Amino acid sequence: MKVGKVSETILKRSIFKQIHNRREEVILGAGVGEDCAAVKLAPGEIFVISTDPITGTVKDIGTLAIQITANDLASSGAEPIGVMLTVLLPQEIEEPDIRKMMEQVEEACGKCRMQVMGGHTEVTRAVTQPVISVTGVGKVREEKLVTTSGARPGQDILVTKWIGIEGTAIIAKEKEEELGKRFSKGFVDTAKGFDAFLSVLPEAEIAVRTGVSAMHDVTEGGIYGALWELAEASGIGLEIDLKAIPIRQETVEICEYFGLNPYYLISSGCMLMAADRGHDLARELGKAGIPAAVIGKAVTGSAKRIQNGGEESFLERPHTDELYKIK
Repeated sequence: MKVGKVSETILKRSIFKQIHNRREEVILGAGVGEDCAAVKLAPGEIFVISTDPITGTVKDIGTLAIQITANDLASSGAEPIGVMLTVLLPQEIEEPDIRKMMEQVEEACGKCRMQVMGGHTEVTRAVTQPVISVTGVGKVREEKLVTTSGARPGQDILVTKWIGIEGTAIIAKEKEEELGKRFSKGFVDTAKGFDAFLSVLPEAEIAVRTGVSAMHDVTEGGIYGALWELAEASGIGLEIDLKAIPIRQETVEICEYFGLNPYYLISSGCMLMAADRGHDLARELGKAGIPAAVIGKAVTGSAKRIQNGGEESFLERPHTDELYKIK
């Protein structure tokens, strides 16, 4: 394609034509020449806004772009409303690829009850693969807003589902042929299917209703990165039991095969929480079919200790995500 804005014909035919989900709060949405979107909220409700690029994979990029943004909004206790998309495309892109990407976006929006409110689509020499940068908009009652900085000493630290969900799914899809030479087809298919667990909207809703002080979606940098960020934001220390952190065998074996540390692997779909009664919250999540485990405590001070049996280590500053080591 030619470098520059995607043509109006392609914009209408392969982008706007794919957008069907609507929210009543959105009073100005995507359209030719529209540079902004407008959202109307009820009294006592506040905007929650997030932004995130998807750069680590091409497969299912449209789905991931929406799901990760919805998760970010949910981690603040907010209901996702819509997204603004900046889509940067390489010259080699074909129109059917754009249409497929937008179909993925719209399907994911439907599952999360979100609307594509607008954005910008451009072919540029600056990228060698598609890049989607998403700005998400959500709403929450002012008294229900949850932050990453809300953890307090004495509270339980817990996680939902298991770590490495997104990273495992991405690697299994990107390296399916290679993994198929080492593992059974059933094993690889199971790992590929981890993307079915990417949404944290259900657990966020339950946590807000049950009682939670802080939430943080475990994304780039893995569980170790998320724990560090929670502690730094809240001004607390941590005492974490490494053996209590839930991890699937598929993640363990794929990480061993590629020489990766699963505790630094992108883990969207796993929500990190702090709560006064973590075991009660875990039970409520379990009733809804969402596995959850208390993995430690928030403590006074700044030390972030990791206990592994009789050994103790200290959490380090976040590393580059292990996903980027995959060639």
